[in-house]
Amino acid sequence: MPRAVKPEATADAPASVGMRLTRQRQILLDLIDKTGRHLDAESLYHLAREKDPKLNRVTVYRTLKLLKEGGLVDELDLMHQAGEQHYYETRRKQEHAHVICLSCGKVEEFFGEPLQKLRRQIELHFGFQIVLARTEVGGYCSHCQTMRAREMEEAASAVAPVKRAPAARVRRQR
Repeated sequence: MPRAVKPEATADAPASVGMRLTRQRQILLDLIDKTGRHLDAESLYHLAREKDPKLNRVTVYRTLKLLKEGGLVDELDLMHQAGEQHYYETRRKQEHAHVICLSCGKVEEFFGEPLQKLRRQIELHFGFQIVLARTEVGGYCSHCQTMRAREMEEAASAVAPVKRAPAARVRRQR
């Protein structure tokens, strides 16, 4: 079970969990924390190689596992938008929710009092001490909502019955 690390304590976090801060670990922590994106292991490998060409894929994967086990990074699936792909972020950030567009895969982070209020409500209601909370919200971003509405309109007009001119009546002769 990963140890809980408070966000404000992670500047010296490797040492606080009995982990040496090697050059490779520092490179990965910095990349995860400072790119502003949610990166998968393969992306981290390629970015880390730019900083240290001697770094190999096995070291990156092993280091990610170690950082995760040490409670320094979280592994996220982000609603499996990329299949079984996992992404990483450090625990240096304040607790937040991930808001994921189910169409384009865009990920936003939501920080704020509503999350803290929800956390307190859960703790009080269940008498539960929360150590870690991950919140993911799936839906459609404003751009994709517009695109979906347009697609729905186009689909509706494509299947709408074609209006025909009234058929001429034929008189029967008797």
